[in-house]
Amino acid sequence: MQGTEVPCFCGDFFIISMIDLVKIVETVEGKLAGSDLFMVDLKVTPGNEIELLIDSDTSVSIERCAMLSRAIEAELGDDAGDFELTVSSAGIGRPLKLFRQYKKLIGRPVEVVLVNGIKITAVLRDATPDAITVAWEERVAVEGKKRKQPVERIETYLLAEVKSTVEQIDFK
Repeated sequence: MQGTEVPCFCGDFFIISMIDLVKIVETVEGKLAGSDLFMVDLKVTPGNEIELLIDSDTSVSIERCAMLSRAIEAELGDDAGDFELTVSSAGIGRPLKLFRQYKKLIGRPVEVVLVNGIKITAVLRDATPDAITVAWEERVAVEGKKRKQPVERIETYLLAEVKSTVEQIDFK
């Protein structure tokens, strides 16, 4: 039996996926080595649907996704049986998963949702493997002023406090 068996519970029975995850990861890492591309996520469903998300320190072109898709298809060959493969960019609108993605977005607007449900739209100021620092403008009442004045607020949150962080598009 070829491949890594991944049992997945579906109703009253188990389905065994014949997709060799190790082979996919090795192929992806080999093809991305020496480039600014990196793997963000890899999912294989019981129905042999493979979803690979990649990102880059610069940008991800459709040509690079197609190259990676062809390499994976060639490596898996007929041993994997029927499968559906999707290779795409972990672009705008998808939550950040890796420290490298946070580093790439320093100075850019993000939406942070905290575990307690609070949403913050701010500029990512800094990132470490354990925490992020964000800054945003808040209007507050200042003594001696009739109108609320803009004040920059800077907060640091542990990643354990962050439910998700998503890049925001700034149209200014």
